[in-house]
Amino acid sequence: QVSLVESGGGLVQPGGSLRLSCVASGNTGSIYALGWYRQAPGQVRELVALMSRDGRTTYGGVSMEHRAIISGDIADNTVHLRLNRVGPVDEGVYFCKAELLRESGTKYDLWGQGTQVTVSS
Repeated sequence: QVSLVESGGGLVQPGGSLRLSCVASGNTGSIYALGWYRQAPGQVRELVALMSRDGRTTYGGVSMEHRAIISGDIADNTVHLRLNRVGPVDEGVYFCKAELLRESGTKYDLWGQGTQVTVSS
């Protein structure tokens, strides 16, 4: 079993940077990708950034590619997210997501509880 603990978020000033961390524990050897999604009120959950075990990164669109940095190492069970030049569109709940592989070969996702991000001066 795997659990995810998120930290960071809260109040961020417009134009500033958002920093989040996600630490996985438990049977972490089954994790093949770890990253962040976000969900604004009334909106669907969307990808911010994801890192795979081999170090490859995926960002949720051009805006994220230019503003987001995901770092860390799944082997160390930790990923960090930095999102620069935040604005009102970046408000919402940010979720850590782990993509896991069972011994049977089937894949499944695990979500953290989420952390609220508010952009305001």
